[in-house]
Amino acid sequence: MRTAIVVVLSLVGLFFSLSGAVGVLRMPDVYSRIQCTSKVVTMGALPVLLAVAVGKGLLSQYGVHALIVGFLLLILNPAASHALGRAAYKTGIRQWSGAVADEPRDRGRS
Repeated sequence: MRTAIVVVLSLVGLFFSLSGAVGVLRMPDVYSRIQCTSKVVTMGALPVLLAVAVGKGLLSQYGVHALIVGFLLLILNPAASHALGRAAYKTGIRQWSGAVADEPRDRGRS
């Protein structure tokens, strides 16, 4: 049973990692790619880390470290993605020409 759970969690992590990698290749601008990479890190790594925790045991050294890393990813990944997007915007990296809106620029005009 434990092996089946580890395999399923690993496959879920692999699926999200592959879909995020395809998204990074296909997205047209930096801002869309940041969203794809944050998905890869969060939804790709978390199931794999849970698979390690389940496979090695929650109270083992590997399991505890995997849970700590997963918790830190949940906290730090959104902040890092926001910081990257904000830095890209502040340095003047343009959005894709097909983008619907540029809300920070539109707010500055009013």
